[in-house]
Amino acid sequence: MTIREELEKMERELLSPYATLSENTRGRERFEEQCDVRPVFQRDRDRILHCKAFRRLKNKTQVFLTPKGDHYRTRLSHTLEVSQNARTIAKALRLNEALVEAIALGHDLGHTPFGHAGEFVLNEICEDGFLHNEQSVRIVEKLEKDGKGLNLTWEVRDGILNHQTKLTPHTLEGKIVRLSDKIAYVNHDIDDAIRAQILTEEDIPAELRKTLGSNTKQRLNTLIHNIITNSKGQEDIRMSQEVEAAMLELRCFMFKHVYKNPVAKGEEVRAKAMIKQLFFFYREHIDFLPERFLRMLDEGEKEERVVCDYIAGMTDQYAIAKFSEYFLPKAWQADGY
Repeated sequence: MTIREELEKMERELLSPYATLSENTRGRERFEEQCDVRPVFQRDRDRILHCKAFRRLKNKTQVFLTPKGDHYRTRLSHTLEVSQNARTIAKALRLNEALVEAIALGHDLGHTPFGHAGEFVLNEICEDGFLHNEQSVRIVEKLEKDGKGLNLTWEVRDGILNHQTKLTPHTLEGKIVRLSDKIAYVNHDIDDAIRAQILTEEDIPAELRKTLGSNTKQRLNTLIHNIITNSKGQEDIRMSQEVEAAMLELRCFMFKHVYKNPVAKGEEVRAKAMIKQLFFFYREHIDFLPERFLRMLDEGEKEERVVCDYIAGMTDQYAIAKFSEYFLPKAWQADGY
């Protein structure tokens, strides 16, 4: 018996009857021989962790564009916080922790430079639209490894695709990540907003602080414990009505006071203009795309989709550098403007 088979046996014996077992995966789009050490979801987690799109997350905006300080979240630190929350819940419920981790690490791979500002622009100007969850799947299926993709299991791709509020994953592990994403960003965005001095804990409505807690630690403790308590022994992942309503109200509060706050989002107008100009530049000068993206055109991909792929993969800094290269006079670039 291989180590992988021993681990699969442990899953059968120890995990909840509602868990997604590695040996019961719907499989990959392309057949591969099994690893002798790692079950399939551990293998998927490792592939995501080592891919280039994952490394680029460290230089992509979470909420605050180019903040002055080392402690603001990036898209990478957000991803790690989602993963940790999700693993805590999965372990407590005896669900498949490796599957949860793989989904969590991959859920935001498709995010654009400058966060949701970049996503909004590409969705607006691209004929077929642009959504970061769909782009995340496109990355793991098509764009990584020079067009070969990562060949992940169906369950991981399903969780990545369906992590947004309006969608429903087909596994309990995917549902955990979907909730953990909201728990992570609401709480760490409050922390960053306080750091940026555009919010204080006392600004949060008293009723919400009474229900959820008065600081990040208390809120995380309340939300995670509530999910575990209400989901234990159930074939679903859920929260109590009171706590879920409070979390949704807190999310609405954040949209009003942070996500649409002109202080926090004042630079977004410039960021959106930058993305839009890069998009139209590459449409008019398609040969400026790297060779591997030009090969996608030869394979029948639409020009604007390939341009979206290239721009969406940029980090904030790379997008700024390309904009400067194409649109600023060289003398200005040399003088540090």
